[in-house]
Amino acid sequence: MSAADAGAAGGIAALLRNRGFTGLLGYRLLALLSYQIVAVTVGWHIYEITRDTLALGLIGLAEVIPYFCFALFAGYAVDHLPRRKLGMAACLGLSATTLVLAGVAGGVVPAGFGRFETITIYAAIAVNGMVRVFFAPVYMSLLARVLKRADYPRGAGISSVVMQSGLVLGPALGGLLVAWGGKTTAYLVAAIFAVVASVAVITLRVTEPPLPSERAPVFKSIGEGLRFVFNNQVVFGAQALDMFSVLFGGAVALLPAFIKDVLHYGPEALGLLRAAPAAGAVVIGIYLARRPLQRHAGRVLLIAVAGFGACIIGFALSRELWLSALFLMMSGMCDGVSVVLRSTILQLATPDHMRGRVSSINGIFIGSSNELGAFESGVAARLLGLVPSVVFGGCMTMLVVAATTKLAPKLRRLDLRELH
Repeated sequence: MSAADAGAAGGIAALLRNRGFTGLLGYRLLALLSYQIVAVTVGWHIYEITRDTLALGLIGLAEVIPYFCFALFAGYAVDHLPRRKLGMAACLGLSATTLVLAGVAGGVVPAGFGRFETITIYAAIAVNGMVRVFFAPVYMSLLARVLKRADYPRGAGISSVVMQSGLVLGPALGGLLVAWGGKTTAYLVAAIFAVVASVAVITLRVTEPPLPSERAPVFKSIGEGLRFVFNNQVVFGAQALDMFSVLFGGAVALLPAFIKDVLHYGPEALGLLRAAPAAGAVVIGIYLARRPLQRHAGRVLLIAVAGFGACIIGFALSRELWLSALFLMMSGMCDGVSVVLRSTILQLATPDHMRGRVSSINGIFIGSSNELGAFESGVAARLLGLVPSVVFGGCMTMLVVAATTKLAPKLRRLDLRELH
């Protein structure tokens, strides 16, 4: 082992001995597993009822509308209220809505009431959107309390590995649970994960900053966060790049249709394909945890997002399960680079007293783009057809990269050492 490798391994080991950091990672992983199992199960559930790609897209719309409505207020709350208690409440809320979904799948809604059953599912997903707004701001705010500033780039790599591991395990576990135990079992397991996540965050060993003695007016405080983001070309450019690439390039929402109508497999294959992008992101996350990027970070970010779009086009044109999984895994590797770099930029560039608000704005850009992308995918599939809509999305992602390269020169020239 070279001296550089030994230093990288030692740095990772030191961070993993930090009990506050590992406890926070545990909270993130457990909450993510719960959410991903629900995402896989509800997609399969809705498509079984409707056999309609637009209905899959409406899942994303049902979640993103309340997400948009509550995100900025969640950021304000995280900057002014106890963060661990907010994290616990969000996890318990996720557990409650998942139990509602379990009741629907278990026959609480009688046979013959299909439309009411569908409405109930969408309503539960909408509540999920309300509680999910707290996850990222709580995590990002607490992360700054458990890591030194110099450890942010390596910590972002480790965090990405944990997050992407959850994105591998959650969909795979969700698909297996649906295939072997049914939808009700899958929902109940997801509810248990959410409850355990609530325990993990409330027992977290971390010293929270003193709460403000006087709270700033809500809308004035939110406006301060918005001005910071929109006036910072690097932060705004990184967020907008990811939002539009995911908005147009996301194909995950249409996987149930690809599995049934193009590849002709069952729910276990759905779990495999849902997990493939995260598997690629885990590989790249491990590499970036050992060798954090510093130089030419902006250029690498743009290349990675363009590669993501190319992989989505390859997936759309594939007719073999293994090849589809390979393209999705490669897309995850490209996306993993984007996730680590964007997280590092956000941590290094954001003042401590604004982390909740800036993280919530980032959530609007990034988190909601997945759901808006799901809706866009469903509408495009209805209008253009399943495969052409995904090819179109991949091409649009590459156009977004070209536009960002021209419009955000500071991001293109970014060196992370400038932000330390």
